[in-house]
Amino acid sequence: MIIKNAEYVTSIVTKKLFEGNAPEVAIAGRSNVGKSSFINMLTNRKKLARSSSEPGRTRMLNYFSINNGELYLVDLPGYGYAKVTDKERDSWKKLIEFYLEKSTNLRFVFLIVDVRHEPSDLDLQLAEYLTYYNIPFVIVATKADKLSKAAAKSAVSVVAKSFNVVTDDVLLVSSLTGVGRDAVLAALSSRI
Repeated sequence: MIIKNAEYVTSIVTKKLFEGNAPEVAIAGRSNVGKSSFINMLTNRKKLARSSSEPGRTRMLNYFSINNGELYLVDLPGYGYAKVTDKERDSWKKLIEFYLEKSTNLRFVFLIVDVRHEPSDLDLQLAEYLTYYNIPFVIVATKADKLSKAAAKSAVSVVAKSFNVVTDDVLLVSSLTGVGRDAVLAALSSRI
């Protein structure tokens, strides 16, 4: 897939679905794992999705139109650590579950993990959840630029083993250098 243009469309904070007919691809992962940076790298736009060093900045379903509505990327709120109340964290969880279970346009999920850390219980629970609901997903390990090639290869093996997949099923990317972008675009093309 060639991404010619990308733009922010809307944010949804309540249990309702965006009224579009194009395929949707969700971006899911822990708070501060690099979901916004991943979207920016994928679309080749530095500030399309707002990234922050503060966990929990994405609090809604943020929709981004690709190629004038040919496809939508949906940035989901992060899970895990964030300086918010339990009530707010629970509302994010319900919003994510509502979207994943009810969206008829959802084609698959990019499940984002930080390659430097072993996947958390929450990452593994999300993978189990997606499997249970028969929602396809692709594991993307971000922050490849933070490790040497040898260390990154070893870390990808750890990620793959945690999710019980082969290493070729984990896409290693760096939002900073663009490494892995072509593999992500190929994964996108083959699934929509």
